[in-house]
Amino acid sequence: MIKEKQNIALELDIEKIREDFPILSKKVNGKPLIYFDNGATAQKPKQVIDAIDNYYTNQNANIHRGVHTLSQETTVAYENARTIIQKHLNAEYAYEIVFTSGTTESINLIASSFGKKFITKGDEIIVSAMEHHSNILPWQQICENTGAILKVIPINQEGELIFDLYKNLFSDKTKIVAITHISNTLGTINPIEEIISFAHSKNVPVLIDGAQAVSHTNIDVQKLDCDFYVFSGHKLFGPTGVGVLYGKEKWLNQLPPYKVGGGTIKTVSFDKTEYADLPLKFEAGTPHIEGGIGLAAAIDYINSIGLDNIANYEHHLLEYTTKALNKIEGLKIIGQAKNKASVISFIVEGLHPFDVGTLLDQMGIAVRTGHHCTQPLMQFYNIQGTIRVSLAFYNTEKEIDLFIEALIKAIKMLK
Repeated sequence: MIKEKQNIALELDIEKIREDFPILSKKVNGKPLIYFDNGATAQKPKQVIDAIDNYYTNQNANIHRGVHTLSQETTVAYENARTIIQKHLNAEYAYEIVFTSGTTESINLIASSFGKKFITKGDEIIVSAMEHHSNILPWQQICENTGAILKVIPINQEGELIFDLYKNLFSDKTKIVAITHISNTLGTINPIEEIISFAHSKNVPVLIDGAQAVSHTNIDVQKLDCDFYVFSGHKLFGPTGVGVLYGKEKWLNQLPPYKVGGGTIKTVSFDKTEYADLPLKFEAGTPHIEGGIGLAAAIDYINSIGLDNIANYEHHLLEYTTKALNKIEGLKIIGQAKNKASVISFIVEGLHPFDVGTLLDQMGIAVRTGHHCTQPLMQFYNIQGTIRVSLAFYNTEKEIDLFIEALIKAIKMLK
């Protein structure tokens, strides 16, 4: 065990990495910040902050249509960001990468455009019981508007999808599957390769919500063979307000624009409008330029560390934290999947998660409490909510030890 810890430490110089994140030196209520809410948003390294600062200091201009130098330079930087994201996801073409405001808009875009084109009364859409509201509500809305039917893949008590029941949901009316890669509440890593493969055997496309996955694991969209993959920049150590929709060219070409306006057209007359080629037909208006550039900087940063190294270290933190939590009397971890990312939800018998989270904050520790935008999942477990610890590669064993001490103290204060 000691040798294993040393190997992990050699792979990642955590203290050096932590120096890249200015906010980690902040104090909260007089205590050093311990940030365990990475599932909600991740902190930003200096490299991302500097990229955004450089944009506003040296590059600020609108893109694609200007002939002046600043506009041309900014257009190159923005399109280079798209190429960096394409290569990071191993998409076949850069124009399969569409910039959005985040995971929520990406899902809404596909639900709306795919729904208009392909979904009618009696058709079926498959989601899972562990979805974030952002991957439920857009599909519910399409069902309400068209008369389609939403079907839900059940889970077991461990928080794993029941694959046989997933297969049984398909019919000749099934139009699309939309499913999370990693549960934001349970940390469950879903078998998306098998999910995609089975759906494709039925000629059904698949959208993967990768909001929680992109910061923990390598994503190869061609290997996965997913039809759509979506994520947010702010969970990948990049800026807020920017996200990505990857879509296979064959699908994006068939879908109508989600929003229309400047930037989405080739020609406009009062008689007819001809829309632009990919990806511009989905990118109406002035985009979040500095967001795209900052997201590319974030991707370069995590790739300099290595996602395999990150995954190995975070798995170690997951095991370390889980072992410590399991020793606390009256504490129950919600979600015990065999394949998990570094996300742990738990409850403490007789205590409200909000009260525990508030006391932890007084001790400088940031955790998330509540239903985590997964109310149907809370209903499945018959609980009000959980306390969620979501770990990143800049977290440490020492922080976990301090968290456990603080948690035990909070429990004693509340009981």
